[in-house]
Amino acid sequence: MSESQLWNDVDDYFTALLAPADDTLTAALRDSDAAGLPPINVAPNQGKLLQLLAQIQGARRILEIGTLGGYSTIWLGRALPADGRLITFEYDAKHAEVARGNLARAGLDKIAEVRVGPALESLPKLADENPDPFDLVFIDADKVNNPHYVEWAVKLTRPGSLIVLDNVVRSGAVTDAGSTDPSVRGTRAALELMASHPKLSATAIQTVGSKGYDGFALARVLA
Repeated sequence: MSESQLWNDVDDYFTALLAPADDTLTAALRDSDAAGLPPINVAPNQGKLLQLLAQIQGARRILEIGTLGGYSTIWLGRALPADGRLITFEYDAKHAEVARGNLARAGLDKIAEVRVGPALESLPKLADENPDPFDLVFIDADKVNNPHYVEWAVKLTRPGSLIVLDNVVRSGAVTDAGSTDPSVRGTRAALELMASHPKLSATAIQTVGSKGYDGFALARVLA
């Protein structure tokens, strides 16, 4: 058995036992695939982790940067109370349309709002609304702008909030200080910002599984 097959088998075991699919989640993946969206959504056990993190936080307000078809949005939205709120940014209007349908099917359309356009344009507009601080921010969009997303996450949160930055390992390329890959450079810059920012305490974890060799960073906002 290959190493990657073993990773997949372990993920399948964990998912079936601890994060089993339901009709809504299955339909979200099916409709995303039918619409031609790239299959880059989080794995089910990773979606369950996001849900648990939001519940541990006691989150009432969540910000997501990078919606895709709304699969991770469903996991996060299910952690919110009935009067909670989730705002998610999606660059592609087609992706956003699919996500809205998936969220409506999940019964989350009254809680979750999909906003379309470049996140670096949407974030200042959101800040202008003077929203209540977000309890959790999940960043899973274009990696080039990761440091900017982290900066905005700090601005839009409060002490005790949690920031989750996905896809930080880049199959190990994150260690290459001389990389010319914009995604690697953006990820390294975001991690370096997390390390040096006076308002953040952070760590990063590498993972293997059905999504290959990758990982995520967690940062807690300090007082």
